[in-house]
Amino acid sequence: MRLFGLETEYGITREDLTDVDPVVESMELVRAHLTASFERRWDYAGEDPHEDARGFRVSGLAQDKEEDEFAKRDAHRPFSFHDMKSDLVLPNGARFYNDHTHPEYSTPECRTLKDLVAQDRAGERIVQRAADRRNTSLGGEHVQLYKNNTDFHGHSYGCHDNYLVPRSIPFPRLIAGLLPFLVSRQVLAGSGKVGIEAQESGFVPGRFQLSQRADFMETELSVDTMHNRPILNTRDEPHADPKKFRRLHLIIGDANMCEYATALKIGTTRVVLELIERRAAPSLELEQPVAAVKQLSRDIDLKAVVRQKNGSSLSGLEIQEQYYRAAERTLAGLDEETDWVLREWGDTLTLLAQDRRRLIGRLDWVTKLWLLETFMQEEHIGWDDPWLASLDLEYHNVHPERGLYLGLEAEGKAWRMTVEADIQRALVSGPADTRGGVRGLCVRRFPDQVKTVQWERIQFAGGLLPRTLDMGDLFEPSEVKRCLAAFEAAADPMDALNTWNGRKDSQS
Repeated sequence: MRLFGLETEYGITREDLTDVDPVVESMELVRAHLTASFERRWDYAGEDPHEDARGFRVSGLAQDKEEDEFAKRDAHRPFSFHDMKSDLVLPNGARFYNDHTHPEYSTPECRTLKDLVAQDRAGERIVQRAADRRNTSLGGEHVQLYKNNTDFHGHSYGCHDNYLVPRSIPFPRLIAGLLPFLVSRQVLAGSGKVGIEAQESGFVPGRFQLSQRADFMETELSVDTMHNRPILNTRDEPHADPKKFRRLHLIIGDANMCEYATALKIGTTRVVLELIERRAAPSLELEQPVAAVKQLSRDIDLKAVVRQKNGSSLSGLEIQEQYYRAAERTLAGLDEETDWVLREWGDTLTLLAQDRRRLIGRLDWVTKLWLLETFMQEEHIGWDDPWLASLDLEYHNVHPERGLYLGLEAEGKAWRMTVEADIQRALVSGPADTRGGVRGLCVRRFPDQVKTVQWERIQFAGGLLPRTLDMGDLFEPSEVKRCLAAFEAAADPMDALNTWNGRKDSQS
């Protein structure tokens, strides 16, 4: 089953305030999306971040302590935890909520890269539309949003990519196959960053690097996400039938503005998962993966090498080349999308080695570096000038008149996988071949009868007993379309459930 999705935490600020409360601002932003009053609908009972994919349950997370501290600090606030979260399920099947200090947009599940890119771009429009409404009430363009991963004060927020994978793949095999790939993936998907940063030391200007998240990676494996951040997150929260599936939850990735970088990031990772399932991934084992993430990120010439446990050394490009060659040998001709990924992956690695300027408008770190170097030459400044951090931030601004990347795109200088019609469709409906489309349809057609929602289920109000649509095993495109048809044709959710459940009963 090929399903994937993105969760993006946006940076938020108020330009009219010197002391910004990000909790309140994030909550107010999410609520600005609404035209009616907020009603709690998200079902938190299905979420349990303490289950570890390595086969055990942790008693506590580093972030639990922080959440307890948040609760104490938030005790004075005139709203509850659920009011603060303001968790919304949108008509396109996405989730939009306040992740305490950041607004977060989670795409619906997608089966194709084009759908994913369109849904990700729809997220940019949705959060900016909420900012526009909020700014109207504030009387000025005060709230600004950034699709990036750092505030340049030692804090990082994430862009998490998620994949449905078979439970039958042993987790140790996933770890072995993925770690070297993820360490080096930043040469394709890094969004670029001015300076070096850490939670302890803050921001140090003076150089440019490939990735915004690299500085914040602290360990190889961990179930934590806010502290002790891992290259490979081990949270075992499948949002599906746990006997058949697991959800691979990766927090190492940067938030991308370039559609090409988003498609390559997700596409190559999906291809590598296919290699791992077929036992065809290259046999690589890095000596110090965490140190390697930072070392590769801080060399924009892509010449740095990292040691393997067998004593040999490889550059980030060479690691990627080994995965690409294995995929080309094993998966060429599998399907049209895989062939697109293989072709673009190979071409991109060649251009990174020979003429990376041809990747301006395709890869974020290359595009941002070009913009900053051009500006530095014109203004006669160096990498230690604080002006550059501000420009770095504005590259990621999702306001169409302020964002530097969006300005390049408007001038036709960025590669596009989508057209405007794709994004407009993604704003109002989810993919028609995944359960995200079903979720969105239920929100559109029966908003007042949806009682609670989780990724894998929807509970409807009405009647003597609660009625639930269980989507924990709803992944086959043909079945998804039949479920969509049942809910499209029904007069109310009960009719749809009777039709859908009756059909399944007759098949069993």
